[in-house]
Amino acid sequence: DAKLNFDDNALFRHLRIRDLRDYEEEDPMEIEAGQYDLSYIALDGNIGCMVNGAGLAMATMDIIQLYGSSPANFLDVGGSATIERVTEAFKIILSDKKVKGILVNIFGGIMKCDVIAAGIIGAAKQIGIEVPLVVRLEGTNVELGKKMLVESGLNIVSADGMADAAEKIVKAVNG
Repeated sequence: DAKLNFDDNALFRHLRIRDLRDYEEEDPMEIEAGQYDLSYIALDGNIGCMVNGAGLAMATMDIIQLYGSSPANFLDVGGSATIERVTEAFKIILSDKKVKGILVNIFGGIMKCDVIAAGIIGAAKQIGIEVPLVVRLEGTNVELGKKMLVESGLNIVSADGMADAAEKIVKAVNG
């Protein structure tokens, strides 16, 4: 018995291997996430995570654990978080009935925080998020992004750092 994993980023070079892929063996949400270039892995916790960058995602999951809760997923939106991608990311996170709150942790280096904030606001309005939502933005145009979140009229809690974000979402979910 053997199991092999292939890097999805290399499959375009190996069409015969790509054609052998058995989607029946994969998590349907991971497949859906892949259609929007989102990296998603379901976990057992109750706090949904939307992050840009695998390293930041790992640190986010660790700090949620440190503050006394557990992440419900690993979801990396990558470096170009459009409204469509953010909306689909929220839909995927919220499809997990264990999710009792969402932490968005974005570092806007190349991606500007105001653009990310617009994506979060647009997605939240379209979907109608009914669980606590904490957003931590850092990077280019961070003040404008935070201002947009506050002025959106939506129930979005802004955080000033990773520890603040983790503390706020864990408190909102666990009481």
